[in-house]
Amino acid sequence: MITRLLIANRGEIACRIIRTAQALGIHTIAVYSQADTHAQHVLLADEAWFIGESAVNQSYLCSDKIIAVARAANADAVHPGYGFLSENADFARTCAEHKIIFVGPDEYALRSMGSKSQAKTIMHQAQVPLVPGYHGDEQAPALLQAEADKIGYPVILKASAGGGGKGMRIVNIASEFSAALDAAQREAMASFADAHMLVEKYIAQPRHIEVQIFCDRHGNGVYLFDRDCSVQRRHQKIVEEAPAPGLSDALRQKMGIAAVNAALAIDYVGAGTVEFLLDSNEQFYFMEMNTRLQVEHPVTEMITNEDLVAWQLAVANHDVLPKSQAQLTCTGHAIEVRVYAENPNDNFLPATGMLQAYQPPESNTDVRVDSGVIQGDEIGIYYDPMFAKLICKGRHRQEALQRCQQALQQFFIAGVTTNLGFLQVILSHPAFVRGQVSTHFIADYYAELLPQQFAPPPQVIVGLAALILHTQKTMHQANSTIPANWRANLSHTRLMQMHLCADADVTFSASVSRRLDLPNSQKNDKDGCQYTIVHEHHSHHVELEATAQPYHYMTTINHQRTPIYACEFSCHHWAILYAGQQYSIKLVQPDLGEHSSSQDHAFVAPMNGTVVHIPITPPCHIQKGDTVMVIEAMKMEHNIVAPCSGEITEVFYQTGALVSGGVTVVNFVAEDDI
Repeated sequence: MITRLLIANRGEIACRIIRTAQALGIHTIAVYSQADTHAQHVLLADEAWFIGESAVNQSYLCSDKIIAVARAANADAVHPGYGFLSENADFARTCAEHKIIFVGPDEYALRSMGSKSQAKTIMHQAQVPLVPGYHGDEQAPALLQAEADKIGYPVILKASAGGGGKGMRIVNIASEFSAALDAAQREAMASFADAHMLVEKYIAQPRHIEVQIFCDRHGNGVYLFDRDCSVQRRHQKIVEEAPAPGLSDALRQKMGIAAVNAALAIDYVGAGTVEFLLDSNEQFYFMEMNTRLQVEHPVTEMITNEDLVAWQLAVANHDVLPKSQAQLTCTGHAIEVRVYAENPNDNFLPATGMLQAYQPPESNTDVRVDSGVIQGDEIGIYYDPMFAKLICKGRHRQEALQRCQQALQQFFIAGVTTNLGFLQVILSHPAFVRGQVSTHFIADYYAELLPQQFAPPPQVIVGLAALILHTQKTMHQANSTIPANWRANLSHTRLMQMHLCADADVTFSASVSRRLDLPNSQKNDKDGCQYTIVHEHHSHHVELEATAQPYHYMTTINHQRTPIYACEFSCHHWAILYAGQQYSIKLVQPDLGEHSSSQDHAFVAPMNGTVVHIPITPPCHIQKGDTVMVIEAMKMEHNIVAPCSGEITEVFYQTGALVSGGVTVVNFVAEDDI
């Protein structure tokens, strides 16, 4: 019987597991790295143990450290979550050797399905349709390229031990194969300590359909319906929904039965997901089996009204499955979107920083937010950039979609660049609304999906102007006994200039009205002020009142009452959420004659990260487009390439070094300047 559970993970999945375990009366034990000292899963658990430095290969991937903590903390069981050690057969075996329950399948199933190549061999023997490809053990680069040539381009390289889009590269022509293989192997080694690769035919325009299965130790197996996870970037899912739209009942049942039979063939135990590619002719091909709980499991929970973590713990306790196939029902539709710290307008470059403001939409029975952060937490370079998930349910797909769109408009985040705007555009795109998606959805509509940067409406400008004056007044009053904005026989008028996200400046005057404070009868212990803002020769009367919720204000502009969220997340840089749209606005300071110089050919790090590869040795000549350094952040690699030809005279960082975003990494002399 599990009474003490160690969660060998972090972030939102650790928090999610902890909540269910505690609801079942199970004592929870967290582990954490140096970077996660103050993380939410550490604060939420009943106790927490330090396991090492921030890098995953010194903490969350160290099975010996986690086993040592489990023994010292008298844990009955270990729940691995997803990622990290969740599909590590050696870790499962070690748990068993120490009489610790591993909440997941046995070593045999993990080895059988955890290796994509072995899994495909088993599926071939079980007559499950497979995508043409090479799944052998021989890994000589020349052989792999020969197999790719034989299959025919385009092909896709996949890390055999991988998942989550790590260690994957699409190769369109033979000349790209060698570089793509090197990059995929490096990424696979860094993420899974295993560089073994598969080579498969790349199927054009497929849908990514997966089936949630569950098996117990008594020979029972069920499927909890299906999910569509086709909307992806960098082979990582962004939007998932259940059930998969547009499938016939016959096809849905056929895929479900095939998934359960595949699991029973290897004596599978616990939660698992069998992933298929579905082509336009409704032919499906086995892709892989994820022998763990999926990131997108909440959409299945919403349509079945089941707690899959509770199911996992029951099966780990050797209980019979909570329900049979006949007892399972699918009601309504659910959509999940993943909130990433990244910049969609800059090739989805990972972003770091402090969450100066973090206000998710209010949760209820139809709106759920799974998150591993709160306001004030830091998004660093060491872990996956996903930090929250929004899941919404409706009676049908249209209602679920509308509910999710509305909830996204209520999400306010400041201090870290996110994909919230990108998600809003995806959910409103006509093709997605019609359910016409494939794994190429983002590539096909890329230009249409990038969030457009619109100039904010006058309400945002005058509301922010009032808020800035209000903030300055409050700060002045806190440090002085002289009334703020006081002038003898003269009303205070000042000019402000704002730099808007649409690359346009707006200048306006802001005049403080004579009656600075609202009457006491209207205050209700909330700070409020009245201002007159002149913008584009129009005068606006603005009343501003802070609410009990952080960064939430009620504005009354010319008698129209509207709530806004606003946060100054860096000096003079504001984030504003108004009418479902978030804006980035910077208050322009007076030009005092200062200027900054810039290099025409600067090689700068695009974000904070770790140098993982330097393919050049200075001094050397490079051509335009050559890679000079590879930086890894949030488990993804990013190449710094030459914008023109020239000479590299010095490299300022070594492999393994940490670099900050914006720093120059090499000394370069352009060919034109030589």
